[in-house]
Amino acid sequence: MPIPVDDARVLRAAGATMQFRQLRYFVKIVEAGSLSRAASVVHVAQPALSQQVAELEERFGVELLQRSARGVRPTAAGTVLYKEAVILLRLLDRLSDITSLNAADPEGTVNLGLDHILSSKLVGGILDESHKRLRKVVLRMSDDDRAGLEQKVSSGIIDIAILFDDEVPMPLTREPLFTQKLYLVSHQELPNHTSVVSRETVAELPLVLPGPTNSRRRLIERAFAQSNLTLNVVVESEPLGNAVWVLLNNAGYGIMGIGDASHFGPTTFKKPLMIDPPIYLTCSIVRSADVPLTHAGQAAYDFLVDYIARRVEQPDMAGAEWIGKAQKKKPGGVAASVRRPVI
Repeated sequence: MPIPVDDARVLRAAGATMQFRQLRYFVKIVEAGSLSRAASVVHVAQPALSQQVAELEERFGVELLQRSARGVRPTAAGTVLYKEAVILLRLLDRLSDITSLNAADPEGTVNLGLDHILSSKLVGGILDESHKRLRKVVLRMSDDDRAGLEQKVSSGIIDIAILFDDEVPMPLTREPLFTQKLYLVSHQELPNHTSVVSRETVAELPLVLPGPTNSRRRLIERAFAQSNLTLNVVVESEPLGNAVWVLLNNAGYGIMGIGDASHFGPTTFKKPLMIDPPIYLTCSIVRSADVPLTHAGQAAYDFLVDYIARRVEQPDMAGAEWIGKAQKKKPGGVAASVRRPVI
């Protein structure tokens, strides 16, 4: 439908008065939570930064920031503008890289999201190796749960996510990497069990699990239902950090994709017990199906697949099995086929 003449005039006026620079300043202010901190980040005097925000507020006719002695935070309208501005600016930043023919020496920033459970296992190695292999690429990393990561990839807030994704509700591009067995994790000993615990025994224990909408919770419930068992959930807790504190207070037992809990500290958890019959999560690397990766993004993507393929072979990744494109090698160099286990 054609745009009315009056509306078209307004759009032309908006394009003339609002600049991408103003949106960048606004995003930095929201992320910093303070005009003074944002001014130091963007190297602009605070009064000039305030003027840029005032021009944006006049342009949209609404207040975008709530100011207080503790700093600033976005209003409802400001939150909407922030989310849309982040997507727009990242698309803008991608243009020169996407159209560039120089893919041999990628350069730029890539936003990477990691599942809470994977973050502590992978972050250190990713940082160490990426500095050596991706010299001009900056990885900006954050962690979240599966739903949060998928939403951020879909909206363009992050470029790549590594997550457990046995449910696939969003139209994103996924590449399965490895399967991970679930283990019973606790701060207290389970008498008469040293390495394996049956589903029947787990069903009788007081359990600490995520809420019912969490994908890991739904997977666990389906698996136990197939064994005609009902879970005894006494505490619902997420994210991972909160669940760890609950378990440390001996409030119950957790079910997690953690076969080796040594990274939490030598006395935090007892040795995780593999649940039998096994229950599997699938770890995938995820990106947008609509927006192509930049050269830096593709280089980071390829690096991550290669790194994780090697990482799952390490002893502290107990219960993990590679199912990605690069097949494992048998002794003598023969490729071994791998398949995804079923519940």
